Amino acid sequence: MKPRLNYRTTSPHVFQAMMNLQKADSSSAIDPVLHELIKIRVSQINGCAFCLDMHAKDLLKLGDYQDHILLLSVWREAPIYTETERAALELAEAVTRISEKGVPDAVYEHAREYFDEKEFMELILAINTINSWNRIAISTGMFPGCFA
Repeated sequence: MKPRLNYRTTSPHVFQAMMNLQKADSSSAIDPVLHELIKIRVSQINGCAFCLDMHAKDLLKLGDYQDHILLLSVWREAPIYTETERAALELAEAVTRISEKGVPDAVYEHAREYFDEKEFMELILAINTINSWNRIAISTGMFPGCFA
């Protein structure tokens, strides 16, 4: 198995644009654990094995979050997630599936209970950044370990 192409070398300007977006996302004040949970959940929804693998491993580097990873696809039924995490995950799902229902007012209002305007926009940036990475990885045939 091998990727369709290596976008990093094929289109360095695309890679640089994504790295600039990633740099802006990485400079946000979002809690690192929450940030990784968002990346994992969005990657689950999009079916991006490369990003799911990467961010699950990144979350495990932050501590004992194995249960958070294992239960993330059913976060609504799992009591281990905080209300803040639930609001962010709900927003991440709505933004990722934006073509289905948009971002309903109730989702926006729930997120704003826990995040001010600046934090809300940082969440939107994080969600959009991982969605972009997922689409690049899936389109170019990336998979866990493909660059090893």
